[in-house]
Amino acid sequence: MNKVMSRTAQPRPRHRPPTRHDSRRPGGAPPRTPVRGRTATAPATAVAQPRPTDVFADRLLAVLSGQRPVHWMLRHTAGRAYDELARLAERGPLRTRGTRPVVRDIGYYVPRTGALEVFARIAAGNQLRAMAFRLEQGPDHRWRCTAVELGPRPPRTVDPT
Repeated sequence: MNKVMSRTAQPRPRHRPPTRHDSRRPGGAPPRTPVRGRTATAPATAVAQPRPTDVFADRLLAVLSGQRPVHWMLRHTAGRAYDELARLAERGPLRTRGTRPVVRDIGYYVPRTGALEVFARIAAGNQLRAMAFRLEQGPDHRWRCTAVELGPRPPRTVDPT
C-alpha cells in the first residue's frame, strides 16, 4: 500500500497581519550580530578597500593641483614630507586651466616590509607629468607619506611664427 500524504494549507493565525509579498519592497531586517562564540562572515557584496598607493596619489594630486589646502595632508605625512609638499604646492605645479588633472597610472616598488616607493603618471589634458612618493607604515599600522617629488615641468615650446 502506497500512502501519499498531502498537507493542506494551514490557516494563518488571526493575531498577526499577513506577510507582505511585494517585490518592490526590501526583503526584511538585516542579519543580526553573531551570538557569543560564533564568527560572522563578510557579506558577498563587501567593497574592497582601496590600496594606500591609490589613496595617497589622489590626496597628493588634490593638494598639488590646488583643490585642497596643504594642511589637509598634515596628519598623513611624516618627517620632511610636509615641508616638501608645502614647497611644491606654493608653485602650483599641477594647476591647470580648464582640464582637471587625474591620476592616469600608478606603480610601486616594495623596498622592505612596511615601505612603498610609488610613482604616478598625472594627466591634464594632453600634458603628462610624473609624481613619486614614499609611503611608510608606522607602528600604529597607518600609512604616512615620507617623501614627495615631481618630475620637471615640460619645456614650453614657443611658436616661431
